[in-house]
Amino acid sequence: MPGIRIGDFELSRVQELDFPMAYAQTFFPEMSDEMLAEVRRKIPPGHLTDDGKVIFSFHSYVVRTGRYNILVDTCCGNDKQRPGRDDFSGLNTGYLDTLAAEGLKPEDIDYVMCTHLHWDHVGWNTRLVDGAWVPTFPNAQVVMAKREYDFWNEAYASGTASIHRNGFEDSVMPIVRAEKALLVADDFELDTGIWLEPCHGHSAGHVVVNLASGDDRAVVTGDVIHHLSQLVFPTLSTMADTDTELARANRTALIEKHAGTGNLVCTGHFKAPSVGRIEADGAGFRWDGVY
Repeated sequence: MPGIRIGDFELSRVQELDFPMAYAQTFFPEMSDEMLAEVRRKIPPGHLTDDGKVIFSFHSYVVRTGRYNILVDTCCGNDKQRPGRDDFSGLNTGYLDTLAAEGLKPEDIDYVMCTHLHWDHVGWNTRLVDGAWVPTFPNAQVVMAKREYDFWNEAYASGTASIHRNGFEDSVMPIVRAEKALLVADDFELDTGIWLEPCHGHSAGHVVVNLASGDDRAVVTGDVIHHLSQLVFPTLSTMADTDTELARANRTALIEKHAGTGNLVCTGHFKAPSVGRIEADGAGFRWDGVY
């Protein structure tokens, strides 16, 4: 599918998975029956199942600048073991074939930019070759916010078992050992018109990626916003947020910042169209999907 223009940049989506992942009132612990009913009334069909599960997409974004090919977040990855999550363990997806359909080989990627280091956003950083995890994108530097890296590196060193620790071990540490990691400040500018912005809460060092070219603006939000439910009710934090109050404050601020501006918002888990614009709608907001 053709991408979308952001000035001189071109952005396209690389899809890995798309399925009902969790019950809305489980994933959003503060969602009441009344809130769920309101969400059903306001969001388009196809984002919530009849029995109340949120439908999530897992995808990356490719940004072509004319100078660099940049991949933002790398989904779940093949052959990874995710204890307690059978639906994500031992995957064998066609992610790299989808990337190839975009005209890109792994060798063509110049930078991987990570909004955060949760296992479902770093999985394709590495792939299994002869029993070892090696960088999937051999010519790419992997940009990680140092605050985020330090948090998970400390958790990894502690030895406490978690799915995030497993993801750090098989999808982040091999990048560091291969000297492909670029640890940066939360406001790091990769190139003219491409820079990070801190948006903590979902994880300790979560960042968004801003894109600006000509008169066009876009933001890749990672997991600041997970689902259309959070536009209807921006106060809804998730069971996956490290700091629910901080996530709530920063999510609301990000939504309000971009609502009504015409800026493209490139979400991390919205079912297609995952790129769109946010508009005010009563006490909440609505989604105008474009790609």
